[in-house]
Amino acid sequence: MTIALIAVLIGFVALVWSADQFVTGAAVTARFMGMSRLMIGLTVVAFGTSAPEIFVSLNAAMKGAGDMAVGNALGSNLANVGMVLAVTAIIVAIPIPRALMRRELPILLFITALTGVLLYDHHLGWLDGLLLLASLVIGGVISIRSQDAVVIGEELGLDASECETGVPDDDISQKHAWWLLIGGLVVLVASSRLLVWGAQEAAQLLGVSQLVIGLTLLAVGTSLPELAASVACAFKGHVEIALGNVVGSNIFNLAAVLAIPALIGGVQLEPAIFSRDYLFMAGITLCLVLAIAVDALRVKGEEGTQPKLGKIAAALFLLTYCAYYLQLFSDL
Repeated sequence: MTIALIAVLIGFVALVWSADQFVTGAAVTARFMGMSRLMIGLTVVAFGTSAPEIFVSLNAAMKGAGDMAVGNALGSNLANVGMVLAVTAIIVAIPIPRALMRRELPILLFITALTGVLLYDHHLGWLDGLLLLASLVIGGVISIRSQDAVVIGEELGLDASECETGVPDDDISQKHAWWLLIGGLVVLVASSRLLVWGAQEAAQLLGVSQLVIGLTLLAVGTSLPELAASVACAFKGHVEIALGNVVGSNIFNLAAVLAIPALIGGVQLEPAIFSRDYLFMAGITLCLVLAIAVDALRVKGEEGTQPKLGKIAAALFLLTYCAYYLQLFSDL
């Protein structure tokens, strides 16, 4: 048991560190290759914040732990809103870009609804995986084409280089960037394998299902990069990045991370995944949308006033998150 827990701890630390190194190296390399800061933000940085979930899900699926992979994706979305956004909103109110309400939030709602349809029969197959990936591509095209690069960059804070989720500073050489890219990728793969092995061993020794481990230990652990980045951005005055980071990460988790076990042989799911885990995940997503809509209506007509997520919204997210874990542990 001790070895398994040590493996999980080392895996988490290495996963968070390597994800940061990987995204830094990838962003700088992309810039040297002529990519715009917008495209780097919407592709490399977006992928980087979800890299832990992606690699953990991939390794879990390859080891036949499809439930763990699905639990990781759904649990990470719950943690992103119930923990990451809640903690950030407690520190400081989060301004809500209006274009985010018109664009990314409808995309998130659509993909959330699509996920529910696909999970309803308690099975994910290759066709389900293709549909999820197709929704990611379509959503990305809509997001990018809806307005020009400068406006998107300003809305999501993608050019805030001093924030961990922004594009890195210019003092990194191309050679150094390649080392960060390759080294970060190698450690990402190795640490995700170690983490999945430790989680599987811990689940077996504790007598709980791999699904529960994915929904708790892995979900919270792989959400640590988003939490660290969002809190750091909040203290540095770039709180608008937190909302864009969470919404983008949740879209990626459903449309890409959840597609991985579906495409790798498919997975038969426990009924509780839909009736409990998905419904709570969809519920907390609706809480986010309702909180944004209510505050948008409150400030409607007040010129120069921007809707925000504050402490009331944070309390709503935390209550939903706590209610989910009470239900989860009562089912054990």
